[in-house]
Amino acid sequence: MRPIFTVHAGEYLVASEIESLFPKHRVWIPSKDSGIDLLVTDKSCQKQASIQVKFSKDHLASGKEARATDEIKSGGWWKLDRTKLAESPADLWVLVLCQFNTRKYDYVVISPKELARRYDQIAPGNNTIQSYFWVTRKGKCWETRGLGRDELQAVCGGTFASRQRDFTSFLNVWPFKNDV
Repeated sequence: MRPIFTVHAGEYLVASEIESLFPKHRVWIPSKDSGIDLLVTDKSCQKQASIQVKFSKDHLASGKEARATDEIKSGGWWKLDRTKLAESPADLWVLVLCQFNTRKYDYVVISPKELARRYDQIAPGNNTIQSYFWVTRKGKCWETRGLGRDELQAVCGGTFASRQRDFTSFLNVWPFKNDV
């Protein structure tokens, strides 16, 4: 039997988070996959925002990243298509990051245009974007794909600096207030 409707875990987590933080808002799920996973409206359905959700489990269990887990609160890995990102009809992309050793999540909430602009500088020329995000226990959010050992240690130690890789201003910052 084939299900006629499926919501993936990331979509559920984002919808639940929005409903918890903004109880007057409504979260809708499109019946057709058109590059928008969720639609958020105000109570009167007069204002709306469309959302594309990307979910990843953590990938810190092995490799050089495993040594950093004491300083890293959450993380995730994504493989993104640059063309789909650039042509996304969504107002926002939400990357869902698992917090380690808890059942909580962090969210990078960003416009696809800004995300594409940053990837153009972080990983130019590749149509397929491999991306790692780390959130430190000090509340900083970094895109860490391609960083060397010393740079990863600087991320963990709080001394790393990179405007294009710093996503802290998008960490758990939802653009909704009393309206959408």
